[in-house]
Amino acid sequence: MELIWVGIGIAVAGYFIGEGLKNFKNPNYKSIIEDLNEDDGYELIKENEVHYFIGISKEDAKRLIQEYPEIPHVKLNDNVYYPKEKLRKWLMDIGEK
Repeated sequence: MELIWVGIGIAVAGYFIGEGLKNFKNPNYKSIIEDLNEDDGYELIKENEVHYFIGISKEDAKRLIQEYPEIPHVKLNDNVYYPKEKLRKWLMDIGEK
């Protein structure tokens, strides 16, 4: 019976080592669990949190929103939200111009 547990332990260790080696030369690799959890295409970002997502200061984010009113957004109960995936795509498109 102990031999079975040793065998199972070796098999599990081999699996985790193999998964780790997949990431060794590819830091952008996503495991199955991460891929399933990354369903944030419909996540909304509050207007006051946009600067975190973009990686700029609050003042720059306010200025960006003022200068580009065509940024994809949703207005609910006088609150402005930005769809995460559409904002990412808009930023990529504006960066190519």
